[in-house]
Amino acid sequence: MSAASNRSKADKDPAEWMPPYLPSRCEYTANWIAMKLRWGLAVDETERAALAEHAAACPDMEITGVRAR
Repeated sequence: MSAASNRSKADKDPAEWMPPYLPSRCEYTANWIAMKLRWGLAVDETERAALAEHAAACPDMEITGVRAR
């Protein structure tokens, strides 16, 4: 991720920002979901809808990880 891209992202969730490079969006979505699951973080309805929409465009996406204790 470039510095300019990182600045544009700031603290936005996937409902507000996705990587501009289309092939990176599936990996970004998978990593976001894995991080939320690992740490048991809340997901609001807008974020959930955006994640579901992005995940639907990624038929080969796998979510891997272990829940933190």
